[in-house]
Amino acid sequence: MLAVVRRDEKHMKRDFASLTSQEALHVAIFIEERNAEIYYQFAEMFAGFGEAESLEIAATFWDMAAEERQHGTLLQKRYFDRYGTRPCAVTEEDVNDFIELPRLENGELFTFSRLKVGRSPREMALEIAIAAEQNAARYYTRLSETTKEPEMRELYRELMTFEASHSDGLEKKLADARRTSGGTKLA
Repeated sequence: MLAVVRRDEKHMKRDFASLTSQEALHVAIFIEERNAEIYYQFAEMFAGFGEAESLEIAATFWDMAAEERQHGTLLQKRYFDRYGTRPCAVTEEDVNDFIELPRLENGELFTFSRLKVGRSPREMALEIAIAAEQNAARYYTRLSETTKEPEMRELYRELMTFEASHSDGLEKKLADARRTSGGTKLA
């Protein structure tokens, strides 16, 4: 008898606890790559505004994009060391516990922010970055708590600390942005 798989069953989300070590590491790589891309897009957008305040926030996002890429490279090396070229089809979208982050094109943040009176593009970008960092920190916390391998547990704890530190720094920048923007500046 042939098993019939419903179309929506094929794309069912999985619980974090059901991930194998390989899948968890693979998702961690996706998180770092996604965050790096978000930060790169924000950096490019703010650099395009060309004013001192915008260039400052662009520099912050370029630095963060570089750090996230370094984390991704480190995780990819660990993946290759452990699993070689064995494929893994699980991505962060396949896991129940993730916050959906918007994928915005350069001009979309400015357009979207006009709909929300009192919030500048800089504030919105910082809020999105904070959510991304908190999401990553939660993921690494769970991995550090569930991973049995000491080397990987230590790596996940280190990444959790980095992400929490990023989140704290971004929170400070957001507080500064709210104090100085008054909802009227572009960035």
